[in-house]
Amino acid sequence: MWTEKDLISPRLIAEAISFETKWQAPSNIALVKYWGKKSGVGPQIPANASVSFTLSACKTETELQVRPRKTGESGFQFAFEGKAKPSFEPKLHDFLQRITPLCPYLDDVHLTINSSNTFPHSSGIASSASGMAALSAAIMAYEQAQFPGMSPEKALVKASWLARLGSGSACRSLGGPVVLWGQHESFNSSDEYGTAMEQPLHPDFQGCHDSILLIDTGEKQVSSTVGHGLMKGHPFAAARFEQAKTNLTEVINCLQTGNWTQFIALVESEALTLHAMMMTSQPYFILMRPNTLAVLEKIGQFRHETGLPLCYTLDAGANVHLLYADSAAAIVKPWIESELNPFCHENRVIHDQMGMGASKF
Repeated sequence: MWTEKDLISPRLIAEAISFETKWQAPSNIALVKYWGKKSGVGPQIPANASVSFTLSACKTETELQVRPRKTGESGFQFAFEGKAKPSFEPKLHDFLQRITPLCPYLDDVHLTINSSNTFPHSSGIASSASGMAALSAAIMAYEQAQFPGMSPEKALVKASWLARLGSGSACRSLGGPVVLWGQHESFNSSDEYGTAMEQPLHPDFQGCHDSILLIDTGEKQVSSTVGHGLMKGHPFAAARFEQAKTNLTEVINCLQTGNWTQFIALVESEALTLHAMMMTSQPYFILMRPNTLAVLEKIGQFRHETGLPLCYTLDAGANVHLLYADSAAAIVKPWIESELNPFCHENRVIHDQMGMGASKF
């Protein structure tokens, strides 16, 4: 396993080079949820291990320009979808402060960052995950240009490590199609960075689809940071962390053996447990909407009637991720259009599929 010491870059010897690059990174959807952080062991360390599907269409595209910093100049300038976004700047400032011990050259450069999303921000799709993953990949491209010779494996690990310091789940968006994050006794996984599932994905899960039903495209009631914090002292926290540990082993087994029946039961239970934790915290939050519940019932009924391999999952929001096998897509997509679109805000659905992580464009 890689350690922080392995990933610290040297300081600049000569003047920083000017550099420009464009990277894109997708969101990811957790199958076994990460909810809650460890205390006293460093930032963004998960209380339980998680596993996710990497997506493809739901992504952040980031253009990064790097040049030597002038005396008295700030470290970065940021624009989101072509406009200044002051509300993002504190989080970016904190992120760059966190990663500078690993990337000390950041003290000597100015970053111009321009990002855009292909999906609604802050609506239960992991926009912070894709955003921090894309930025981290771009920063690592600069580091590799400034200090040639780094192995691709090390660059990927460091990009994932950096992304985790910006948004925990971002570390799962650098690779794919299935990524683990968090120490687990049964797997070669890490608390500090994401690792691709080592075992082959069963053919029945290859090319798995995720149709994201946009029930509510507005801002979430509670940020993920606040939500994670509410697990401290939660009366059900210890049992939840044990449940996640067991579920992760079983979900990985399903992905290897092609067991959709057990996969459905586990993934839907994980989604409902995540929301149960939020609804039983103090203060509590109810992020589902009436149309969320209606869609979940429709999905269960449709699966019972057809026997097709499909299930739902949820992130910390009202939107529904409908996962289904590639072999079922020809039937499921028309059904979504006729039966589920009316429950979505402005009939909006994003059809996505498994992806392989960050890439240059």
